[in-house]
Amino acid sequence: MTNPQSQIHNSPLVQVVVTGIGLVSALGENLATSWQNLIAGKSGIKLQQVFPELSPLPLGLIGQKPTSLEILRELVVKAALKDAGLSSPLADCAVVIGSSRSYQAEWEMLASKIYSSDRLSSPLPNGEMANWLETLPHMNAIATARQIGSVSTVLAPMTACATGIWAIAQATSLIQTGQYQRAIAGAIEAPITPLTLTGFQQMGALAKTGAYPFDLHREGLVLGEGAAVFVLESAELAKQRQAKIYGEVLGFSLLNDAYHPNAPNPEGKTAIASIKQCLERSYLAPSDIDYIHAHGTATQINDLVESKVIKHLFPQKVAVSSTKGATGHTLGASGALGVAFSLLALKQQILPPCVGLQQPEFDLNLVRVANQQKIQYVLCLSFGFGGQNAVIALGKNCDEHKN
Repeated sequence: MTNPQSQIHNSPLVQVVVTGIGLVSALGENLATSWQNLIAGKSGIKLQQVFPELSPLPLGLIGQKPTSLEILRELVVKAALKDAGLSSPLADCAVVIGSSRSYQAEWEMLASKIYSSDRLSSPLPNGEMANWLETLPHMNAIATARQIGSVSTVLAPMTACATGIWAIAQATSLIQTGQYQRAIAGAIEAPITPLTLTGFQQMGALAKTGAYPFDLHREGLVLGEGAAVFVLESAELAKQRQAKIYGEVLGFSLLNDAYHPNAPNPEGKTAIASIKQCLERSYLAPSDIDYIHAHGTATQINDLVESKVIKHLFPQKVAVSSTKGATGHTLGASGALGVAFSLLALKQQILPPCVGLQQPEFDLNLVRVANQQKIQYVLCLSFGFGGQNAVIALGKNCDEHKN
């Protein structure tokens, strides 16, 4: 069966490059600080009790208490434009901003007010629900369009933990096919809410002390706040305005397991197929890849299956790390953070470490400490609930192609 996206890729495509990045994470309130702390092997995860009804848990908070989606969005979008040397309004800039939780925190707070005992018999005060339409799942993308003055296409993907990579892929496709010359894309997540924490805790997926990806004694995931947004442009436009270029988006793939609501296929069959499809679209072979930014959630099943997939497809020499031991798992934003760190790895020729790893369980070339290495091609992986397998390939030099 022919994939419609494959049909698009059979025709000549516009080269797409990244010219700006805005990022905030538990490691730091901007891209530079987060990166420096990451390559220093630091972690932003701390034991916190943010809700009195819940026990203390390790969390990747940006501040002293849970932040809001709106604050994160305003911060990273502004930073991305500044980094790219652009200013509003950008009327012809497409917008693709995703989130797996969106405004869930606001809905939980509203629900608690509606169903509290003193409100059951009387309506909420005037004005309490005046802005509820602003908290619908897609409105964060709409708010981004308003922030930058865009009257172009607005997309708001929600594909669980694969959201970040898929947002970048959708924006890339809009530029590759000539619909736009520029897009702003990424994912924003403020998931520290009572319901989210309780849900993951009931699943037995939360760690008790910290996140240790690919470690023999890993405990589970640690939830973290974070956002990463990118300015994507056609290579022609970027060169025309002499913009700084972090790297090129070479190809991508999103395939689904059709297997289970929250567990990956044990053999990683569709993950393997997604990686192969991404490599094919990027004109790359597995041996071309220098570094893999793994999904690496530090849960038992994800790290096991992901290790199988990597070992099945790639030579043992390929460097592998997950940055979730430093930032926490930012759910829908995690792939976007991974792409940002991967682009800095390309730009600075530095492999970021797998923070939290002490005793590896798997025979992979896991990066224990940051080190200089020649890096030309990178893969970033995200595997979301529902069996979403997102893969994106990035290249250092937008003038070089494998044909």
